[in-house]
Amino acid sequence: MDGMRLPQSFTRYLSVFSSTVHLQIIGVMLVLLGLAPASAFAANQQLVSSPSSVKFGHVDIGQTETLMVTVTNGGLTSVTVSQITEGNSVFAVSGVSLPLVLSAGQSAEVSISFAPTTTGWTGGPITFFSNASNSKLMVEVSGAGTTSEALTASPSSLSFNQVAVGGSVSLPLILTNTKRWNMDISAIQAQGNGFSLSGTFPLSLGGGQSIALTVTYSPQSAGIAGGSVFVAGPNLSIPLSGTGITSAVGTLSVSPAPLNYGNVTVGTTDTLPLTMSAAGGSVTVSSAASSSSQFVLQGASLPFTIPSGQAMSFNVAFTPGSSGTVSGALSFASNASNSLVSESLTGVGMQPVYTVNLSWNSSSNVVGYNVYRGTSANGSYSRINSTVDANTAFTDSAVAAGSTYYYAATSVNASGQESSLSTPVQVAVP
Repeated sequence: MDGMRLPQSFTRYLSVFSSTVHLQIIGVMLVLLGLAPASAFAANQQLVSSPSSVKFGHVDIGQTETLMVTVTNGGLTSVTVSQITEGNSVFAVSGVSLPLVLSAGQSAEVSISFAPTTTGWTGGPITFFSNASNSKLMVEVSGAGTTSEALTASPSSLSFNQVAVGGSVSLPLILTNTKRWNMDISAIQAQGNGFSLSGTFPLSLGGGQSIALTVTYSPQSAGIAGGSVFVAGPNLSIPLSGTGITSAVGTLSVSPAPLNYGNVTVGTTDTLPLTMSAAGGSVTVSSAASSSSQFVLQGASLPFTIPSGQAMSFNVAFTPGSSGTVSGALSFASNASNSLVSESLTGVGMQPVYTVNLSWNSSSNVVGYNVYRGTSANGSYSRINSTVDANTAFTDSAVAAGSTYYYAATSVNASGQESSLSTPVQVAVP
């Protein structure tokens, strides 16, 4: 047989600090107060801070962590803050321009950062000098430098963005013990107006283990709020921030629901559009989480805000890692009245189907051809066409991924005589 060519192609379809300075300050305050009720002292404070003290916990040397305090004029007259001093050089104040004028009832957010240079606990007051009834407002700040944090938080800070006054938004927080030994968590506290968290303490966290918490922001007034989650024991502080707003609370909807991808070849990616809409007020989406790594939200830069009556579209990609049905969900946290919205996802992973397409030149004085296949060049070959075929092309669909095959063909004349095998052609199936 002459002129055969094989094949053309193949396809496949995450010790409580107290310093000597701190104790001395408390001692002086107690002497000054004498037997006066605590409420009487608090009532005389025109300028107040929330929280009243700041605990940074452990921060790696060379890193900087920033927490916020809210300074409020609770009196009936205006207050001018003329000077702010730091009692320790590793703590710095930012985010405020002096003189700072606060009208009655007005608040201002002040950022305090901690950049430790040595290991161990340290602290000192941040002092606000003003013409308020309490001309010196002192905020005790503490923290510790460390070379390696034993407890990590994921995310390392939580931003709730805009939340309607009277409403709430909850975000997940994962704490992980990065060491091989047990770690005791004696207490955990959310600091700052409007922040709270779930969880039962004390507890012991084994080496490498994690615990999931939920932090909630429920603003009671409009304005920016700062705070932290302080974990006593390992002494970790996680910054919190949020903004209370008085505008109408919107609702968030996601369509289509659910997203069904049908059959998708393993190792390939298919995408479907997802549309998010806000109604009755603008909605700020603060986070998105997928229950399966095989489903990924694309094109979304969090946080983002959807104006009332408008919509935003994104893509969700499905990349199956194995054959079979895959189910998952995308969860969106926002300041909407329905603060947590989930979108169901499903798809089926299919192993790729391969075919080998063969073709050759025709021969004279023949009635047809036979096609043979083997698993080695010099081994035995088996005919894979059922009857003599007059066509000069053949498709082999019975091939397996990762296998190598050898193909040859013969020609058959009118008398039924069959030629010898052509030179084999090797085909490797991916």
